[in-house]
Amino acid sequence: MLSLSGSAVLGDAVTRSGKGWPDTLQARGQAQALLESLNTGLLSASTATAFLDQWCADHKFPAAGKIAARIVSGRDRPVSDEQRRRLQIESGEPVAYRHVELVCGDLVLSEAENWYVPSRLSPEMNQILATTDTPFGRAVRDLKPHRKTFAVEMFWTPAAKGAGDGTSPPEHPDAPLDIPWRLFEHSALVFNADQTPFSEVHEFYTSELLLLGAP
Repeated sequence: MLSLSGSAVLGDAVTRSGKGWPDTLQARGQAQALLESLNTGLLSASTATAFLDQWCADHKFPAAGKIAARIVSGRDRPVSDEQRRRLQIESGEPVAYRHVELVCGDLVLSEAENWYVPSRLSPEMNQILATTDTPFGRAVRDLKPHRKTFAVEMFWTPAAKGAGDGTSPPEHPDAPLDIPWRLFEHSALVFNADQTPFSEVHEFYTSELLLLGAP
């Protein structure tokens, strides 16, 4: 599993955006629809960066179009034998590791761990990834990348359930909806136009993606 970002919590994010979700049936239904749209869109996107750029524009995020990859330092996770098999590389093939938060202004949209094969990227791409805050999908776009997600884990279901006797769950319109920091996690392989895998990414998406969609 990915590590949590200790610097951001939902309460601070709601304060920054000036909007929150009330704990009502209507709001839960809207949050459920938004969450499903987010998950489905990412599953069908060629890269997460491209989808998040569009999501921020559609939901009028203040820094839309300016998504950056903020490097998370102090951690290095060697590639596993299983990952090497998925990437179709030999045991001695070098693999680079990049751990970032994708941010839009001061909002953290996701946290991602990325293992990529430098020999399958251009020297310029490797330089960009090693020295700049350019998101991975944007750095490698000349490879015509596309994702194949092989694992999804959902951490939150907004639609509350009743007591099982046909009654609706209680509403608390004056209280905020309790939204966890992690919404869901995707694990995916990234392929080039020749169908060669060159990256494996594990990423979880945060509650801050829902803030500006709040009713």
